[in-house]
Amino acid sequence: MLALIAGQGGLPLALAASLGAAGTPYRVYALEGFAPDLPQVTVFRVEALGRVVRDMRKAGITEVCFAGAMQRPKVEMGKLHPLSLPLVPRLMKVIGDGDDRLLREVIAIFEEAGLRVLGAHDIAPGLLAPKGALGDVAPSETLRAEAARGAEILRVTGPLDIGQGCVVAGGLCLAIETLPGTDAMLRFVAQTRPDPGPGGVLVKRAKPGQDLRIDMPAIGPDTVAAAQAAGLAGIVLQAGHILILDRDATRTAADAAGIAIWGVT
Repeated sequence: MLALIAGQGGLPLALAASLGAAGTPYRVYALEGFAPDLPQVTVFRVEALGRVVRDMRKAGITEVCFAGAMQRPKVEMGKLHPLSLPLVPRLMKVIGDGDDRLLREVIAIFEEAGLRVLGAHDIAPGLLAPKGALGDVAPSETLRAEAARGAEILRVTGPLDIGQGCVVAGGLCLAIETLPGTDAMLRFVAQTRPDPGPGGVLVKRAKPGQDLRIDMPAIGPDTVAAAQAAGLAGIVLQAGHILILDRDATRTAADAAGIAIWGVT
C-alpha cells in the first residue's frame, strides 16, 4: 500500500485521481496546517513523525510519495513523541543547509524504515513536461535566447539551493525564485517592471543534482495567469523535470494569453 504525504495545491489532488483511476490502494497523511482537500486524511504533527512512520509500517504501507506545498513547521520540543527523539539531532543538523539537504534527510528517514520513496512522476508520468511546444504560440528567437540565458543563471544558482526558476527579459534577469516560490517571484516582477513591460520569459528548471522524488517543480493554469500579469511572453520548462498540473487548461490559458510555452532539455 502507498502513503500519499500530501500538502496543499493541485498536485495531491492530481495524484489521488491517478491512483484512484488505476485502482491503487493508498492512504493520505498530512502535516497539521497543510492538509489538502481530500477525504480521510490522517493529520499529524512533525513532533510525532517517528510514531507516524511506525504506524505506516504496521498498516502495511510499503511506499510513500510526498506531494504538495508545505512550509517548515515549528517544532515544539515539549510535544515530541519518544519515537521522534532520535530524529531531532539529524534534522537539526541539516535544517540550516537549505531545503534540498533537509528533504534528502527526510527521504533517508523513511527509507531506513523500509519504506520506498516514490516521486509524483512515478505515480503519474503523464504530468511531466515534454520536449517541444505545448501550445499553439511558437517562441520567438528572442524568447529562445532569453530562455537560454535563464538556464545559465539557474545552473549557477541551483547548486546554492536558491530556487527553481527565474525571469529574463531584454537579456536581463528581473527576478530569481527564492523560498516564497514562483508565484511570489512573478508578483514581484508584475509590481516592479515597467508597464506594460518588454515581454520576457519564465524559466523553470530543477536544481542540478536534485532528487526528483520530492519537491519537483510544477506549474499550472495559475502560473500562466501570473506570467500574463507580469507581462511575460513565454514559459520554458525543463522537459522531464517539471510537472504540469491540468495540462489542457494550462495550454488553453497560454494560448489565450498569447504566451509561448515549451519544453527543452
